[in-house]
Amino acid sequence: MKTAFAGLFLTAALICAPSSCFAGGKGTVERIKVHGKSLEGNLESDSPDRDVSIYLPASYASKKTRRYPVIYMLHGFTDSDDKWFGLTKHWINLPDILDKTFGEPGTREMIVVMPNAFTRYQGSMYSNSVTTGNWEDFIVRDLVPYIDAHYRTFRRAASRGLAGHSMGGYGALRIGMRHPEVFSSFYALSACCMGLPDAGMTAGSKKAEAVKDPAQVDQADFLTKAALALAAAWSPDPQNPPMYLALPTKDGELQPAVAAKWHANDPLSTLDQYVANLRQLRGIGIDVGDHDDGITERARDLDRALNTYHIPHQFEVYEGDHLNHIADRIETKLIPFFSSKLAFAPVKPAR
Repeated sequence: MKTAFAGLFLTAALICAPSSCFAGGKGTVERIKVHGKSLEGNLESDSPDRDVSIYLPASYASKKTRRYPVIYMLHGFTDSDDKWFGLTKHWINLPDILDKTFGEPGTREMIVVMPNAFTRYQGSMYSNSVTTGNWEDFIVRDLVPYIDAHYRTFRRAASRGLAGHSMGGYGALRIGMRHPEVFSSFYALSACCMGLPDAGMTAGSKKAEAVKDPAQVDQADFLTKAALALAAAWSPDPQNPPMYLALPTKDGELQPAVAAKWHANDPLSTLDQYVANLRQLRGIGIDVGDHDDGITERARDLDRALNTYHIPHQFEVYEGDHLNHIADRIETKLIPFFSSKLAFAPVKPAR
């Protein structure tokens, strides 16, 4: 997400043989439908049957008994899985990046899964809401069990990582710190929405007040769309059709009760509640460009908050903006991170 709005368990026990550390070759992509019971009945009337893109590494087809860790990758606001997976021309092509990266020393093959979280308001925020549907629950309760049931995965948190960019980085942080029983590590790329100031809420919300019907959303500017998506996710209102949301402003004036709901969803306000969970994780990675307007300083705040609690994590501010280095960050940072943090072999039960 742009501008101010946009504002882990066990490693392998043995050093791997070269053939298992990096294989090279091209992986395959499948695009399937996954029914989300958690998304049924959402007031936006989005389908609960969601497209999901899946990258299977090069060795998956030939090594029929081999199991793999899984990275659940979450895309950003206004994006979708088809854009990231090269089905629609976009600024990034994730399968190409993975083909290149899994062929490099120091990386290990994994399955990578991305659900399509593009909604009527162009982004779910990976949050639970009667308006958008329960997207956090969809990831945790619907998607992960489906992938474990249909693909050769290691079915435990030690072998599951969560990552995302922008809105997806927010989702990785939100879900990762709330569900250490499902994911053992997470990596947030340029995560938005970690701490929204009241002034930031007001800026987009004032213009969003003019939108009276969901059909008008597609023509709105970015900030207006962002305000509507955040409201649908964080301040739903089932008594307010046809939008089914409450904005943090009314006639241009801040509504403290609604603003409080938004703050209740930003990680910088809620992190203190999840310190014990964060300490269970075996990997936390955070990075951000130094020219990412509205996001860079919030990422620094998150780093400071984690340091306050002495929670181990990787944090880096690199030279860049919101988009221009995401591909190489995935290649040089994110995949090596999960290669070292996830479990690539069965965990022996304690005697």
